[in-house]
Amino acid sequence: MKIEVTQDIFRLAQVFTISRGSRTQAEVLTVAVEEDSVRGAGECVPYARYGETLQSVTAQIEGFSGRWSDLPLAMPAGAARNALDCAFWDHAAKAAGKRVWDLLGLPAPLPEITAYTLSLDTPEAMQQQAARNAHRPLLKIKLGTPDDMVRLEAVRRGAPDARIIVDANEGWTAEVYADLAPHLIRLGVQMVEQPLPAGQDDMLAEIARPLPVCADESCHDRASLPALRGKYDLVNIKLDKTGGLTEALALKQQALAEGYGVMVGCMVGSSLAMAPATILAQGVAFTDLDGPLLLAEDRNVPLEYDEKGVHPPAAALWG
Repeated sequence: MKIEVTQDIFRLAQVFTISRGSRTQAEVLTVAVEEDSVRGAGECVPYARYGETLQSVTAQIEGFSGRWSDLPLAMPAGAARNALDCAFWDHAAKAAGKRVWDLLGLPAPLPEITAYTLSLDTPEAMQQQAARNAHRPLLKIKLGTPDDMVRLEAVRRGAPDARIIVDANEGWTAEVYADLAPHLIRLGVQMVEQPLPAGQDDMLAEIARPLPVCADESCHDRASLPALRGKYDLVNIKLDKTGGLTEALALKQQALAEGYGVMVGCMVGSSLAMAPATILAQGVAFTDLDGPLLLAEDRNVPLEYDEKGVHPPAAALWG
């Protein structure tokens, strides 16, 4: 099995800002695995929050010389294992002349409504963003600043009919959540992601949660679940956290069995990164696979987005 890894850059349609900083481009790693003239591809987005860089993840991928079945023991959950796992799934599908969902014994995936993320900005600018995207059924708002309520109220004015979810990116305290929750509910917010820093979220088990709370940075793979009990109502599953589609599907099954709602999210990447997650997103509470919608350029065979949501990938893209 031949493995190649390359770095690709995709320009964003506009500056994208969260509480941790701004970016103008998505920097991703593309992995290709080839055997018997069959080539499979996967994509990952190294994330500094988890101690990953393009260089460190590239080294992990280039240091892997085993088979697909060796992946879980060869490297931890994270971006490197994700790109390899998804590339192996793509290779297996192409080698068999089938789609990945057929190999998994799952029904063909259907379109899923996805959130569209509004970049953190001034309240006036966020109201304008919301107005331009008011036709979208689900908006996601990046918060985690002292001016959160002003921004949220501006977004609601711009998009009075959209469903809204918010992501605090570890930027709140338990007291801030408790204070804001009634106001967020009044404004029609349906869920908040990761209000407290991972590892400092025990207070979520001690306070009422009138607004459902979703674990993002606190949830990576199945090993994360025991520490979430009593603190969170949902888990956000991202392939770059789980280490690929294989673990993501197992995490989804176990999370649902333990009573959690499921959100399927993404880093800012291309259609190749989102493609495997469209299988994972079937029937979940919230889908957030808007990465390609934030780009000014994409893969040659991009995912289709329309009023029905994000569609499963064409075979020429992945799977």
